[in-house]
Amino acid sequence: MENVTLLELISGKFPDAVVETGEGLDQPWVILKKESVAAVCRFLKDNADTKMDYLIDITAVDFLPKAPRFEVVYHMRSIKHGHKLRLKARVEEDDPTVPTVSSIWLTADWHERETFDLMGVKFEGHPNLTRILMTDDWEGHPLRKDYPIKGPEWTFKPW
Repeated sequence: MENVTLLELISGKFPDAVVETGEGLDQPWVILKKESVAAVCRFLKDNADTKMDYLIDITAVDFLPKAPRFEVVYHMRSIKHGHKLRLKARVEEDDPTVPTVSSIWLTADWHERETFDLMGVKFEGHPNLTRILMTDDWEGHPLRKDYPIKGPEWTFKPW
């Protein structure tokens, strides 16, 4: 399947969900309305023509001071067909949530937890949305642009 056809397929199947499409770095991309992410991902994985069976990663980008502030980014690939795709969903700072895709790809469990931990994006319906890299009592999200550059003050005690 050609990349343009992949974009047309998504736009045709989910016309109300697609905000924008394009291609860059030899990879097509689609910006979706955040509430449509799980439905589009389920279609892409289950559809015989797309078969996106490999979720490479999920991350987020902080565009502070722009609004919407965050963009959640999903990189996926079809091992069977050899094509790849980047899905994006923009989320506001006051409601940084998107639906979980952890029931679609098991690996999303860890990717979503990392994105939550470091950027503060919440994944609705995630079975265990807890910190994965920072300690449970850590305050803030270290990859946000407004996180203090120095981080918290530490006092190291000699042995």
